[in-house]
Amino acid sequence: MLEGLEVTEILLSDLLNLNERFRIDAEFVKKEYLEITELLKSKPCKLLGDTDIQIMHPAEIKRDFVENGIWFFRTQNLRPLKIENSNDVYISDEDAKRLKNNEIKYGDILMTRTGANYGQSAIYNFNKKAIASSHVLIFRNSYFNQFYLATFFNTKYGKKMIDMGMYGAAQPEISPYYILNIPIPLFSESFQTSIEKKYKESEQNLKQSQTLYRQAEELLLETIGLKDFKPSQEKVNVKSFKESFLETGRLDAEYYQPKYEEIVAKLKNQPNNTLGNLVTIKKSIEPGSDVYSDEGLPFIRVSDYNKFGISTPEKCLSSTFCKENNNLLKSLYPTKETILFSKDGSVGTAYMLREDMQAVTSGAILHLQVKDKTKVLPEYLTLALNSEVVKQQAERDAGGSIILHWRICEIENVIVPVVDYKIQKQIAVLIEESFALRIESERLLEEAKEMVEREIEG
Repeated sequence: MLEGLEVTEILLSDLLNLNERFRIDAEFVKKEYLEITELLKSKPCKLLGDTDIQIMHPAEIKRDFVENGIWFFRTQNLRPLKIENSNDVYISDEDAKRLKNNEIKYGDILMTRTGANYGQSAIYNFNKKAIASSHVLIFRNSYFNQFYLATFFNTKYGKKMIDMGMYGAAQPEISPYYILNIPIPLFSESFQTSIEKKYKESEQNLKQSQTLYRQAEELLLETIGLKDFKPSQEKVNVKSFKESFLETGRLDAEYYQPKYEEIVAKLKNQPNNTLGNLVTIKKSIEPGSDVYSDEGLPFIRVSDYNKFGISTPEKCLSSTFCKENNNLLKSLYPTKETILFSKDGSVGTAYMLREDMQAVTSGAILHLQVKDKTKVLPEYLTLALNSEVVKQQAERDAGGSIILHWRICEIENVIVPVVDYKIQKQIAVLIEESFALRIESERLLEEAKEMVEREIEG
């Protein structure tokens, strides 16, 4: 009768030794969690709670985002062993002072506390002031090397220990209490330092990658004369009915802000084309959440990628659905040099694939294929789509909604600058060098994690 079920037998006294919060749910005592706990405790180790570690759980207050101010660090900024600062928000100095206990210091370990990506952690390696959201935990200790500790959290063993302390189905959450009860292997100081070295080498590669990417962005803006361009802040624009609705079909005042007209006018005064003339646009599918699965064919949603790459998708498509729709799904696999371009949610995010993918994207992501690569390079076009000149057009077209939606007919009419082909090649070289360094950075982090895992297993 119990065939196929996972059953764990554990003495009540042993269960209470694992937790003082009297958790007796089956998830907490899964066999793999107990086996990993036993493996870690078979080595010289120390519970985090028995060290000098501090875990700060920031408070939350009502605050508003401002254009310039103090960096407000959210869960979106955290990825495994990496910090993303490409989509930042800021709060005022006054709000930052009220949240001074939430201030992040250089070298802190940050961990997402809630949501689907709970437990992701990295070292804060920026020399700028930041205030943490209440959904981010802050770790400080001097007992373990912080770089080693952050790497351990991201190994398969560290992640399972964090999973063990997760509770809540609708909104997953981890408690600092369970983190404090994770046994951390006591490896030698020299070993921990070697992990730090790998981590820092990875950071250097990433920073160099970001520098090259900025150089490519600046070269584009310089070439089209928009490097130091400051659009109008004027909110009023007088338009006749003929100049507005009859021409665009739009009556919302925000659409006609002078800053949008100025950007488009600048682009039209130099070589340009519409996106619809430069690429073919292919739509994907939205199969529905009822076919989502933890295993199967990777299903990439807008939240799973940015202009620098694709993270491991949170969702997959079930094997049953894949079997029933095999031919359709295969036709939707994105190929090398396809540009993924988001039309819903975070609209206008472009990423060019550097290899064929056996995965399916959501219906919110369009597949763009350059029609003539002798006129426009895919690497160049991807950078242009992520630039401010296209972002402004996306903001104009899709603004005003709670969930942004950019219509395909509007996307086809986006004005794209088409610079001299030699400059496109220069931009493409900078972009590819940037991505090569980013890949090397990720390789070094993987190597650091594998070193810790081998040490645990050995």
